[in-house]
Amino acid sequence: MAKLKTLEDLFEHQLKDLYSAEKQLIEALPKMAKATEDVKLRKAFETHLEETKEQKARLEKVCELIGISPGRIKCKAMEGLVEEGEETIEEDASPEVKDAGLIASAQRIEHYEIAGYGTAAHYAERLGHPEAAQLLRQTLEEEQKTDTLLNKLAKGYINQKAE
Repeated sequence: MAKLKTLEDLFEHQLKDLYSAEKQLIEALPKMAKATEDVKLRKAFETHLEETKEQKARLEKVCELIGISPGRIKCKAMEGLVEEGEETIEEDASPEVKDAGLIASAQRIEHYEIAGYGTAAHYAERLGHPEAAQLLRQTLEEEQKTDTLLNKLAKGYINQKAE
């Protein structure tokens, strides 16, 4: 791995990490949707899968704008978060408890992405990449909306059904 000497180096590394995270999530979301009992939660996962595909394409555009390749690094944090989600799927749990657990796993993923996109957008602004910053903020807003939706489902009725 190349040494990170400047904020630009760090920004590029963050973009590659986010790109890897999105690719892993594109593989994980269909499994999470399939394991879900609740129709609204399944729909939320399916909708976010389509958004995630767009977010991956948006990251490709950001990389193109700043003249880098998205690379081949593996986001170890997302790998761990996805693994935890898969463990939730495999748990011997009632469908209601499994749904609550899947929301918890998904929100951990969303919070990781919110932190990553917020940081990357700030770096882009600071480094004079306004178009890249705008694209990254667009994804940040989508991640925040997904987290809010998951929170509403959990607090609205799914956690109560799991009691």
